[in-house]
Amino acid sequence: MRQRVVSGMRPSGRLHIGHYHGVLENWVKMQDSYDCFFFVADWHSLTTEYADTSGIAESTREMVLDWVAFGLDPSNCVVFRQSLVPHHSELNLILSMITPVSWLERNPTYKEMLDNIEQRDLSTFGFLGYPVLMAADIILYKATRVPVGHDQLPHLEITREIARRFNHLYESVFPEPEALLTETPKLLGLDGRKMSKSYGNSIYLSDSAEETSKKVLSMMTDPARVRRTDPGDPDVCVAFNLHRIYVPQEKLDEIIPACRNASIGCVDCKRILVSCMNEKLAPCRAKRQELAVNPAFVDDLLREGSQRASLISDAVMNEVRAALKF
Repeated sequence: MRQRVVSGMRPSGRLHIGHYHGVLENWVKMQDSYDCFFFVADWHSLTTEYADTSGIAESTREMVLDWVAFGLDPSNCVVFRQSLVPHHSELNLILSMITPVSWLERNPTYKEMLDNIEQRDLSTFGFLGYPVLMAADIILYKATRVPVGHDQLPHLEITREIARRFNHLYESVFPEPEALLTETPKLLGLDGRKMSKSYGNSIYLSDSAEETSKKVLSMMTDPARVRRTDPGDPDVCVAFNLHRIYVPQEKLDEIIPACRNASIGCVDCKRILVSCMNEKLAPCRAKRQELAVNPAFVDDLLREGSQRASLISDAVMNEVRAALKF
């Protein structure tokens, strides 16, 4: 039997190319090698967006359109919505009863977000306990692998500890999921900061060719290259982090020395990038437009996927209740 992978994304609207190369591209590769469950983590949205839930439904639609258009195949993996499978919240409740508060308080993300996010009150039970919900999401399907970057290993370790504690207290129901380490390149946005919707510096998967062109041509380059005749340094050029992804290697071998000796200008160099990006993204963007014509597409897909997920989760919860002697 293939190993099982479970992973989710919070619905935060359209995805940008950083989401694609950091997460979605890896998901697309995994679906052919693993038994994959990919879910819309809408309960998780409430941990920080509880005061205004008005955008979650539309954000879900936009995100799932991106998922399918850019390669997820619902016939080859289970794509579902967390809140449509009640067992997530039931297992979350059970696990919250056995999880020590000290485990949650040492979570590095919890401390970081409390210190850095001032415009929202995150001093809630739900935010402190989100690693418990995350653990429930994963072990509910008896996942054996979870795709994470190196910086996310502490989060997965909490899941492993919770599963281990349940198995010790009651019966051995859950495997301890192992990390499936993935490549998560940090893409720079238009302004040189990390690409993020909150910074307004993103190139979206659903942007048109014209929008992509306009954004790329406005990108920062080498800050030390003030004049056209100044030599450039691709290693510090903001735009060049996208060249390395989208421009073929043989073309890069021409661009790099040309940049260093100032025989090519930044505008011409970015035009090459625009052409390569739009060529690569065009088929997926066209598919997205086709899918978006049907307003029921996402709802139908998530309903069917959630039914498939529920068949697995119901059987697991029967084991959990038996272990609890309920």
